Order: sequence, then structure tokens, then C-alpha cells
Amino acid sequence: MARHLFDLDGRVAVLTGAASGLAQAMAIGMAEYGADVVCVDINADGLTKTVEQITALGRKALAVRCDVSQPDDITHLWEQVDRSFGHVEIHVNAAFAPSHARPEEISLDEWNKVMTVNSTGYFLCAQAAGQRMIRQGHGGSIINIASIAGVTALGRGNFVYSASKGAVVQMTREMAVEWAHHRIRVNAILPCQFLTPPLQALIDDPRFDSDTLVNRFLVGIPMNRLGEVQDIVGPAVFLASDAAAMVTGALLPVDGGNLALNAGGTHSW
Repeated sequence: MARHLFDLDGRVAVLTGAASGLAQAMAIGMAEYGADVVCVDINADGLTKTVEQITALGRKALAVRCDVSQPDDITHLWEQVDRSFGHVEIHVNAAFAPSHARPEEISLDEWNKVMTVNSTGYFLCAQAAGQRMIRQGHGGSIINIASIAGVTALGRGNFVYSASKGAVVQMTREMAVEWAHHRIRVNAILPCQFLTPPLQALIDDPRFDSDTLVNRFLVGIPMNRLGEVQDIVGPAVFLASDAAAMVTGALLPVDGGNLALNAGGTHSW
């Protein structure tokens, strides 16, 4: 009987950032558990690949090109959801803009770009999903991909990225409280460093020594490995499903023990 708690059959999931990485893995994973999926990104080729994998599973999939920094694009996205499916039960905010700049050097333009994508875009998409879930009257699940950077300081030029994810953390808590009586659950996943295309690009960045950077990541991860994209699927399906019916306002670390480790601690004797 317990396996049915994770069944997403008949539900529509909308995921931003679904052309690659964590959101692509979550989109395919939710389809495997029965959801129809709206895949959202600015990368059309990547969206096509995600949709192909979902339809191969026998689920419906829709690709929508949307820049979440543009309110008009977000309006168009949700109009497409309304026309194509007429309902939504799951929304995942996973699009993001990276940044690596020291606080004394970052430009206002870069600050605004990162905050617009990583915070304002999350708000506008979650607001649109929440409005529809309220009208539908049967609740739903909103999952925000935050980061360990949203609750601890990483340094290394993560300044505005961390600030944007901190906003997502508090947005999650406030929405969870505001919408609980509508049976809308709002939770956040806090990943550590995952081997996604953006992280690989950072590792390959000539500004950094690759081995030193990866080893620095691993010092903070007691499980002593970087995350793989499939590691995010189970937590996301859990939060989307009835298995998490009493879970809202939670910040779920998927971090190999990073947040459990004191800065002065070590995972070796």
C-alpha cells in the first residue's frame, strides 16, 4: 500500500530549468511516477530531449520556452499550461542564473540579473501556480530548489547567488504558512554541489584549479562525493506526492551531510 503514496498519476507538473541537470532529472522522474509534465527553459534543444524521454514513458509532455526573468514570458507559460492541461498539481522552481563575483566587485547589473532569475522568477512562477491551485480547490505541491548556499555562507564569490537562494528559503517558509489552509504545500530542497553542466563549467573555469576546487567541495561533504542528478529525483517525488501530505515549510538538505558538518569539524579521523 505504501508505494501508492508516491503515485503521481493524473497530476500535472510544471518544472522550470527542465532542459538539463537537476530539473531534467526531476521532470523525467515525475513522469516515471505517472505525472504529465510541462518542461520550461530557454534552451529549446534541451527541452526537446527532455520531452522525448518523457513521451517515451507514455506520459504527456509540453515544452515551453520561457525566460523566467521576463514577466511576459511567465504569463505566456501559464496560459500554455491552462490551454493544454487546464490544471496543475505540482510546480518546481529550478531555473537559475549563476554568479561568481566578490561583493566589493559585483556590478548592479549582475546583482539584478541573478536576483531576478533566482528570486523574482521563483516568486512569479510560484504565485501563478498557487493562484491556480487555490482556484482548483484540491491543493498541490510547490518545490523550490534552493541551496546549501541559502542557509550558510560558501564564500568563493557566491555572494549574490547565496543571497538569492536565501530569499528563496524565506519565500518558501512564508508561502507555506500563507497557503497551508488551501492545502498547498511549499517546500525547498537544498542541494550541495551536484555534477550538472554549470558545475562542470565552473570546475573547468581557468580561474580555478580544478582538483583544488573539487577537493574543497569534498571537504564539506561527509559522504565524500559530489551529487549525481539522479540523487535529486527521490526527494522531489517525495515532496510532490501524498507521501509528504503533512510536510510543508520544510528545507530538505540533499547534501551528503554538508549542513550537519561543523565548519571546524572533519569527516575523517
